[in-house]
Amino acid sequence: MALEEHDLHSQKSLIRQMIIVGINAYHPDASVALLRDGEVIWAAEEERYSRIKHASGFPKLALRKCLEDTKTLPSAIDAVAISKNPRANMFKKMSFVWRQKPNIGFVLNRLKAFRKSSGFERDFFEALNISLATLKAKFVHVEHHIAHVASSFYFSGYERAAFLSLDGLGDFSSAMWGVGRGNELRVSGRVYFPHSAGFLYSAATQFLGFHHFGDEYKVMGLAAYGKARFKNEIGKMVRLLPAGKFGLDLDYFVHQEGQSKVRWEGGAPEQDIMFSKKWEDIFGPAREPKTELTERDKDIAASTQEVLEEIYFHVLRNLYEQCGEKNLCLAGGVAFNSVANGKIKKETPFENIYIQPAAGDAGTAVGAAAFVYRTETLNPRTSVMNHAYFGSAAGTTEIEKAMRAKDVGAESCSDAELIRRTVDALAAGKVVGWFQGRMEFGPRALGARSILVDPRRPEMKDILNERIKRRETFRPFAPAVIEEEAANYFDMDVGSSPFMLMVFPVKEDKKTLLPAITHVDGTARVQTVSRESHPRFWSLIKAFGDKTGVPILLNTSFNENEPIVCSAADALDCYLKTRMEVLVMENYYLEK
Repeated sequence: MALEEHDLHSQKSLIRQMIIVGINAYHPDASVALLRDGEVIWAAEEERYSRIKHASGFPKLALRKCLEDTKTLPSAIDAVAISKNPRANMFKKMSFVWRQKPNIGFVLNRLKAFRKSSGFERDFFEALNISLATLKAKFVHVEHHIAHVASSFYFSGYERAAFLSLDGLGDFSSAMWGVGRGNELRVSGRVYFPHSAGFLYSAATQFLGFHHFGDEYKVMGLAAYGKARFKNEIGKMVRLLPAGKFGLDLDYFVHQEGQSKVRWEGGAPEQDIMFSKKWEDIFGPAREPKTELTERDKDIAASTQEVLEEIYFHVLRNLYEQCGEKNLCLAGGVAFNSVANGKIKKETPFENIYIQPAAGDAGTAVGAAAFVYRTETLNPRTSVMNHAYFGSAAGTTEIEKAMRAKDVGAESCSDAELIRRTVDALAAGKVVGWFQGRMEFGPRALGARSILVDPRRPEMKDILNERIKRRETFRPFAPAVIEEEAANYFDMDVGSSPFMLMVFPVKEDKKTLLPAITHVDGTARVQTVSRESHPRFWSLIKAFGDKTGVPILLNTSFNENEPIVCSAADALDCYLKTRMEVLVMENYYLEK
């Protein structure tokens, strides 16, 4: 069954209880979510269980874990929603083939993707080892960008809001915008393949020698080191059009010719080169991976970031002119560009901004399920996604089993003792692995699967990179601050930033106090921590502030060139193979 736009909100009824499983499959960052009565009960990415970064294909491990954790029988599921609809935008697809006459490889690749999506039900049954007779659920295909905007608007808490989804590509579209009111999504504009703001940024990312899927965030960090002296050259690759639309000058790209595919053999996505020879005609040879970064490379990064922001704000200003709504909901891969997000209130008339923690493709699992629920029922929206802790947790039994397997001992502490000892370790300059409660949904560690250090120590950036993270030195580390104190340390024009998705200036008089989290341009990607959403993490930061006068911790993801740790065994493996001094798992305290 496919839901087309003209079918939205038909045949609604009041339903007291409904269980819907949402799935992002055959796409990078495969994921699963379970909603009960419109509320997110469980959500996680396949990569956390497969241990393959950005895992694609069908998320069978996450699906099994979802039903296990929530104690849900397949027979209890009312609907299964997949955030992919191969039949969406069919006229645009046919028109593109007719006009552009792409090579046979492009056509065959599209047909292969269509056949894969058509086998979704089979893969679902095989993953759970069940038969068709076991399931009463109907299968619903939801268009990619509808799933994106649903994941944001339906959990924003806004009764009315403008929405924008902006990314690389999904169901032949790269952007969608409009207005949400109540349970209804009204689409007013789109940008279709082959034009894409995400592809522009990805092409620059590859040109700069970052070839792993999802490396765009590296360009965002590098941009602060450069000057936008190539802004005109990169700006010529894009045309800003009326009504918020935009287009690419396709002479600079090859994706429209079928020469740039995403493959995921073995579960790990790989993206072919997207830029044409014209980039090298302008800038010289593309940077080889892992070679020294030059001033040219830094300036290309800075120029690309500025051009992306011009596209972003062009769409948003026109969207505001169209609808006049003060609230804005964002989704799609570009919504992870925290530097641009931090400028939205200054650059556009929008007053309130909501971005859910898994704004990229993983979040479409939540959005697809929410869209089906909202189009099936008249039930009012009451659920607000104000935290990200929807994944698996590890209980005492699992933690103790993992420690026995590694022949590791630990002390079990009271809550107060645990906080005191951890604060003492942090204040003494030790690196702490912090494993607490349910795992975060989305790419950011937000105090459940985190590595924590003292942000006052300038050497901490190098220590983390040398001992554990082994990543590029130009990439910044982020602060976690208790919500009540955030405005005293950062120039924020929003009340909170719980998902680490906005960059703000560090206050001038605080920069020398916080060297480990202050980027070269004087900014920081801020996470505000509320007492309600994560009381133990809040208590830790508060206690650190009481001891040191600074209620802030440097917070980075608990991993070493792998997906963020999921299980207690993952946490122990990372702790033991790195030079991390302390590991805190629930109430167990370990120190080397």
